[in-house]
Amino acid sequence: MQVILLERIEKLGQMGDIVTVKDGFARNYLVPHGKAMRATKANRAEFERRRVQLEASNLKRKEEATAAAGRIEGASVVVLRQAGEGGQLYGSVNARDVAVAFGAAGIEFDRQQVRLDSPLKTLGVHEVRVALHPEVGVTVAVNVARTPEEAEIQANPALAAAAAEAEAAERAAEAEEAAAARAAAEEAQLG
Repeated sequence: MQVILLERIEKLGQMGDIVTVKDGFARNYLVPHGKAMRATKANRAEFERRRVQLEASNLKRKEEATAAAGRIEGASVVVLRQAGEGGQLYGSVNARDVAVAFGAAGIEFDRQQVRLDSPLKTLGVHEVRVALHPEVGVTVAVNVARTPEEAEIQANPALAAAAAEAEAAERAAEAEEAAAARAAAEEAQLG
């Protein structure tokens, strides 16, 4: 089915382009969401009549999104989840979770604007893209951790290195202690 795009759509085209898409995509998504209209002669004439108005409203939305992008760019939020020892989550963090976490932090955007290739399933700091407008996107950080203390360590690389060093020293001390206990047990058996 041929449609006229009413706004820029990633990987499809710019406003005013006449593109061929699958019928279901046009009927179920593009047309109901006001992103496109069927490419009939009447609709082409209607689009040309409304083109200036559509471009002006698109420019206004783009300017608003650019202003919001300045506030949001580089923002970070902590999402607490349960996880196993290997850092694998018992579940996942999806686009809705990211939008809700930023909403609680006072930064509002819709979950459909969050661009995740797949849900986050591991602990750590993840870069997530948010498309505020088809032409304006920002990158935000989502820190997935078990506890607020762990999130603080993950967010600060110097703290993370110090924590890893302390953990390695603790493991070395435990191994040394275990070796000494084994040696004492062997000595007691022989003697």
